[in-house]
Amino acid sequence: MKLLPLTDHSAAAESTLLVLPNDADPLQPALDGVTRIDLHFPKFTDGRAFSQAFLLRRRRGFDGEIRATGDVLADQLAQMERSGFDVAVLRADQDMATAQRVLASYPGYGVGNYQGDAVDVQPHFKEAAAA
Repeated sequence: MKLLPLTDHSAAAESTLLVLPNDADPLQPALDGVTRIDLHFPKFTDGRAFSQAFLLRRRRGFDGEIRATGDVLADQLAQMERSGFDVAVLRADQDMATAQRVLASYPGYGVGNYQGDAVDVQPHFKEAAAA
C-alpha cells in the first residue's frame, strides 16, 4: 500500500477520477474510463468507505487505484489494504514513519493472512498447501 502525506494529495478534477461520496452506492456509477476512485472517511469512526472499496473490488471488478482520503489514521491501514485500497492519504497530524512501521508490523503483513480479502479472494492457507 502506498502512503501519501496530505500535502501530496491532489483531488483536481480529472476525467479519469471518480470521487465517490461516503453515502453513495458503489454499485451504481459507470466506471468506464475511470482509473482512480477516491473514497472519503469523514471521521475515523465511519467505516462505510471500507465497504465501498470491498464492493468496488469484488463485485465491480475495479482494478484501478482506490484511494482513502479524509480522517485516515495509521491504525486503519492494514484493514484498508485488505479491503482493497491501494493508496492512503494520511491525516495531517499522522507521522509517515509511524504509519509505515504500523503497516509493516501488522501480523499478516508480508507473511499472508488466514482469510482471503478483497484483493486475494482465496484463503491464504490454500496457497501454502498448494506450494
